[in-house]
Amino acid sequence: MVTKAAYDVQDVIDKTPMGVKRWTTVVLCFVIALLDGFDTQSIAFIGPAIADDFGLQATDMTWVITASTIGMCLGAMTLGTFGDRIGRKKTILLALIIFGVFSVAGAFAQTLEQIVILRFLIGLGMGGATPALLALTAEFSPKNRRGTFMTLVLLGLPGGALLGGLVAAAWLPVMGWRGIFLVGGLLPMALLLVCLKMLPESPVFLATKRTPAAQAQARRIMESISGEPVDADAELFTEDRKEERSSIGALFSRKYRMVTVAVFATYLLNWIAWYLLLLWMPTALKTLGLAASQAAMGTVTVNGAFILFAIPLSIILPKVNPRTLLLAMFGAGILVAIGLGLAGSNFALVFVLIGLAGFGIGGQQLALNYLIANAYPTQLRATATGWGIGIGRLGSIVGSALGGLILAGLGVAGYFMALAVPLVLAAVATLLVRASPASRSVNASQPETVQATAQRESEAATPSM
Repeated sequence: MVTKAAYDVQDVIDKTPMGVKRWTTVVLCFVIALLDGFDTQSIAFIGPAIADDFGLQATDMTWVITASTIGMCLGAMTLGTFGDRIGRKKTILLALIIFGVFSVAGAFAQTLEQIVILRFLIGLGMGGATPALLALTAEFSPKNRRGTFMTLVLLGLPGGALLGGLVAAAWLPVMGWRGIFLVGGLLPMALLLVCLKMLPESPVFLATKRTPAAQAQARRIMESISGEPVDADAELFTEDRKEERSSIGALFSRKYRMVTVAVFATYLLNWIAWYLLLLWMPTALKTLGLAASQAAMGTVTVNGAFILFAIPLSIILPKVNPRTLLLAMFGAGILVAIGLGLAGSNFALVFVLIGLAGFGIGGQQLALNYLIANAYPTQLRATATGWGIGIGRLGSIVGSALGGLILAGLGVAGYFMALAVPLVLAAVATLLVRASPASRSVNASQPETVQATAQRESEAATPSM
């Protein structure tokens, strides 16, 4: 009996230098994330113009703004799981079709109800794209640079929001909100054609399939990556790198119950504040007296600042206590919210404070996974991270739904100051989080281990995003 040669796909990828094909894959994933970020936030840019066109008040826009957030949540839980069933590439192509087609359709919507339905369907596509993008990026990246490349792709989301703000500021007065919908749909449709030709399937995914066709396709991709022929008789495989995960019930055992409630509350409350700011800030700025195109620059400012702050944060997070850093960030966010409430129409000060909100309200998105790495032992971290992100998504729905009610009831100053409420509560929840004994010993002896662990657990939980 002849034994077939074994070929570890992931091991070869980890040991082979990045080539043109792999760089192209990472860049395409980043560009798709840019378009995803553009469409995610486009309603914040064009919401005031839609309200004017239909003669609506701020509260009437609540469902329009919330619909895509709900769609993203459901998309991540449904379409996001397709990547493990039909493949990363097919899932990404399907997501591009969904949010491209329905965004184009949004340009021709005639009623508010149609816009709400279309924004929900657009959100389904966007929510389903992100997990597949991150999985494909991780599986084409060498182990020692995997976290860096995944962070790069994730930064495409605020980068796309920033790009969308610039487009809205320049083109909204010319083409109107329908034109922005059209741009947001035609670009992913054009990218779909590029991806059909240039985006490869994950050889790691294909290696898990035992069909001859999948094995043959994986061999071709691995030959293009390594530059060396792969024996046609070789059996491709990959180790199952998913760590055994505990049940959610373990997080609520007597030992971890208080920590779990505190961590989940921190995620929930921070995402409420962040989405309350992101999706309703252009409307608030327009109410203060800015033109719609100028109000869109608020989103450009906060997302640009978020990206700038992400660089030093990614450097210092492994070296500091994440709980202490989070408390400092929440403190900064509370001061920013109060300052925005008192700034009135002093737009120079308003925009400075909006920039600082990228650190004090949005920057926590980067630090929360490190909080979990310190609070739980290894066998619970992946479960805690995945559920934390899921709870955070619920917060994004709550935040996007509350904005119109707060603006109508409290005015612009009250809206900005209301941002401080979830931040104060999140800070209180963070105070209740204590590092697990295992994590404290790891931190004392090997500081960089926490970084690697947080990164690994974040990667394991990305489908929840």
